[in-house]
Amino acid sequence: MTDQPTPIAVGERVQLRKQHPCGGDVWEVVRIGADIGLVCLTCGRRILLDRRTFNKRLKRRLSAPQTPDTPRTP
Repeated sequence: MTDQPTPIAVGERVQLRKQHPCGGDVWEVVRIGADIGLVCLTCGRRILLDRRTFNKRLKRRLSAPQTPDTPRTP
């Protein structure tokens, strides 16, 4: 079985299937590569998931990445 690459972009917000221990389930993508880097929007925790795990845990996409001319909220 081959894994189809999920088209994902830095800055995109996603919801994962399981909640983080802080209670949040919304994450922002901060890194794309062999691993996907995510930041919890509730507590700020950073994690790395390999692509296969990310594809399994992805529930839905919440927003597209922000354009460079829009200010980014911390």
